[in-house]
Formats: sequence, C-alpha cells, structure tokens
Amino acid sequence: MELDPVLIARWQFGITTIYHYWMVPLTLGLGPMLVFWQWRWMRTGNEMFLRMTKFWGKIYVINFIMGVATGIVQEFQFGLAWSEYSRFVGDVFGAPLAMESLLAFFFESIYLGMWIFGWKRLNKRIHLLALASAVFASILSAFFIIVANSWMQHPVGVELVDGRAVMTDVFAVLTNNTALAAYAHALFGALSVAAGLVVAISFYHLWRRRFDGIDTVDAKGHVIVGSAPEIVGRDKLDHKVWLRSLRLAGVLGLVAFLGLFGTGDVLGKLMYEQQPLKMASAEGACHTGTSFSVLSVGSLGSKDCDDITPILEIPGVLSFLAKGDFTTEVPGINELLPVYEEMYGTNLPDDEMYGDRAGEEIDYLPIVEVTYWGFRIMIGFGGVAAFACALALWLTRKGTVPLSKWLMRAALASIALAFIANSSGWVFTEMGRQPFVVVPNPEETNGIFMFTAAAVSPGVSAGELLFSVIAFTLVYGVLLIVEIFLMRNYVRGGVASAMPEMAAETEQAAKATRPDDEADRPEDADDSDKSRRDDVLDFAF
Repeated sequence: MELDPVLIARWQFGITTIYHYWMVPLTLGLGPMLVFWQWRWMRTGNEMFLRMTKFWGKIYVINFIMGVATGIVQEFQFGLAWSEYSRFVGDVFGAPLAMESLLAFFFESIYLGMWIFGWKRLNKRIHLLALASAVFASILSAFFIIVANSWMQHPVGVELVDGRAVMTDVFAVLTNNTALAAYAHALFGALSVAAGLVVAISFYHLWRRRFDGIDTVDAKGHVIVGSAPEIVGRDKLDHKVWLRSLRLAGVLGLVAFLGLFGTGDVLGKLMYEQQPLKMASAEGACHTGTSFSVLSVGSLGSKDCDDITPILEIPGVLSFLAKGDFTTEVPGINELLPVYEEMYGTNLPDDEMYGDRAGEEIDYLPIVEVTYWGFRIMIGFGGVAAFACALALWLTRKGTVPLSKWLMRAALASIALAFIANSSGWVFTEMGRQPFVVVPNPEETNGIFMFTAAAVSPGVSAGELLFSVIAFTLVYGVLLIVEIFLMRNYVRGGVASAMPEMAAETEQAAKATRPDDEADRPEDADDSDKSRRDDVLDFAF
C-alpha cells in the first residue's frame, strides 16, 4: 500500500497538537486562581492561602514545563512538514507568532522563573506581581496563537500577491471576529479544565481525611474537623485548604460552562456564515431544514449523504444555532456541495505543487462521523463536567464529602471530562474545514484560500513523515508517563509534598520539646537558615 504524505503529515500535526493542548488549558485556567490565592495570602497572612498557592502552584509548574517541552515541536513542523503552507501564510503568521514569542512567551518565562525562585527572596508584592505577569503573559500568548489559527478559518486583512497571502491590515487580523469569539471560548474552556482538576483533587483529599478517620460527621452529617499530628500537614487547616479550593473551583466551573454556552452560540452563528458546509456536516444534515439532530446513524466511512438516517431531531434548534430564530432554513450538504464546486472547482489544479494529487477530484465533504460526534462529544462532556462541579458543591455543603470509594473514584475520573470536551472541540474545528488548510472567506473574492493537498513540504517523503510520527508518539508517550508520575506523587502527598518546610517545622517543634534543646539551639538556627534556602530549590525542583 502506497503511503500518502499528506495524510501522514496531518496525523503527525494532529497527534502533537492535541497532546500539547492537554497542557495549555490547565495553565491558562489555573493561573488566575493562583494569583487570587497568593493575593489573599499577602493581604490576610492566612497560611491557608499560602498552602493553596504552593500546592496548586506546584501542579501549575509541572504542567507548564511539560507544555513548553511539547509545544516547541509545533514550531518546527511548520517548516519541516508544511513548508508550502508556511510560504503561503508566512507574511500573515509572522506578526502574531512573533508577538507571541517576544511579547508573551518571553515575559511569561522570565516572570514565572522569578516566581518559582523568588519565594522568601523577593518582596511579597513583587513576588505576586511576577506571578500575575506570568499568568497575564500566558493568556496573551493564547490570544496571538488563536489569532493565527482563526485567520486560517476566516482570512481577513490580506491580499494575494504572487501566489502568497500578504497582510495589508494587521488590525483586521488581530480583531478578526472569529478570533475574538474563539479566544473567549478557549479561555472559558481552559477555566473548565482547571476547575475540574481542582474540584476532583480536593474531593479526593477530603475523602482521604474521612477514610483515615481524621474528619468525622455528626448526627446531621455536618463535618467535625479533626487533626493527625503524626502526619505532616494533616491538621485542621488542611481541611480548609481542600474545602475552600473545591468550593471556589466548583463555582468557577459553573461560570465557565455558562461562558462556553454563550461564546459557543456566537461561534455557531459565525460558522454558519463563514463555513456553512462545516455546520451541515456537524449536524449530518443532508437536506435543508431547521431541525437539530440529537442522534443520527449512518454507514461508517460512507461518502453518500443519503446513508445518514436521523433517529431523533428537535425542530427549530438548528435554526437557532445558525441565525438566532427557529424558522430559518439551514442549507444541507446536498445543497451546499454544488455551490462549493462552482466556486472553487471540481478538481485540484494541474500544478506541480499538488504533486501526484494534481487534477484529482476534490471532496469538499469533511468526515461526517468526526464532525458530527466531535461536536456532540464537546457539548456532552462539557455539560457533564459542569454537572460534576455542581454535584461537588452540593455534596460538600456540610463541610466534607461522603465516605464512598466509588464516588471518590468517579470524582478523579471526572478530571478527564473537560479535557475530552476541549480536545474534541478542536478536532471538530480543524477537521471540519477540510479539504482546506486556509478556508476561503465567502465575504471576499480575493482568492485567499489553500487546499491541504498543496500545503505539505514537497521534499519530504511519506517514509520520513511516518518515522517522525512514530518517534514523536514514543517520545510523547514517555513524557506522558513522566507527567502522570509527577502529578500522582504530588497529588497524593498533599500540601506537604509542595511545602517541604512543613516537615522541617514539625521536626523543629519536636526538638523544642527535648530537655537538651538549649544545647542544640545554635545548630538548629543554622539548620533553619539552610532550610529557608532549600525550600526555594525544593519547590523549583
């Protein structure tokens, strides 16, 4: 069987991008929570907020580092596997990607380094400012990346010069309506991911305190907070850390769902205007109509739209998603395909840039199974993630969680819900625009579009691409094991795992009760100074 370099290159970019995006939303969503907790600690001096900052900050740092390691590969793929694409969009992508590197990632890395190594060394206000700056830079970085991606979905502010897209209006690129809506949607999605993680881990530690007999409940089910002096960090304040973390994240998870609903509605209406065939394939809608498909079935892999059979539909909902009313007729696949063929041709141009694909018939219909189920998995898992947050808030209304091992396991499994919703949303967005890598703007007739078949590097063979896919998959698999191992260890260790000074303080307190404490006091003081230095390095490590 002959290997298709375009297909392999797409698999390569898809695998590395989805893997990298598992780290991105957690960084974006957890950062603002850290800023809030550290600000509260600075204002109140309450150790509870310090513990929250250090524990969740450790998770944040591990995830950030893994995100950097996996994100670097993305930059190289543009030049190595997609050189024709890079040549076509380079003038446009140069501005937002340069801004992302110089204005966002550069400062993000510097300020995050100041925050990691600045504990007990920087003024508290400066230390907080460093964290806030790093978090703001990461949010700004996401904006520039989404600007670049959204231009591929809706090219604006450019003209075609010698076969290349040349930017004529940077302001139009930066304020692209698709980019603004997608950016807001992505931020709410990131907040949903972070909220789900915080809720689940906090739930686990509250359950662990119940399981270990530290916390109990009275006759009405209200918590009786206990303490276990023999276990580092398992005091009464530890209970507050997890309960307050869960309650804040639970509320933010619900806010995120509302934000996703609103921004998703805006994106749906833009999709109807800019990529109507993506909208139709997302619904499996062969014919013009108003009904939203709750469930449709079809022959797997079939390209015949008539093989799709609606099982359950809701009248008017598709019209609302597209135009905001319940009566507008939304064009179906059978009506749109001839329109696309008339506007963009029935066959690929007979040009050397298309290689062996030159002259092939163009299939404008995306893989309906992917777009249809990707859209529904995104909505369904996002809704279940919000329900999990609401359920956690209800279950902890009396100050603790039920002593059910199965419920605890379900809470930990719920971490995956928002991750799956985010990933499936991106798969739907990117695969729904095929066969275009740069989708034509229906509002303009400037010829700014590019077929995916023309975007691959002509000098790279299918075998080389396949080797890179296998190599990346293996390396990423190892990195995934490393991250899960680190996360598991720090999560199970609780606050004490991110605050080694707690063990030192416990040991010093024990020494203080010994009769020969006075003789050892100078040595203890030196150990304390060394501990303060090691705390910073332990947190960084």
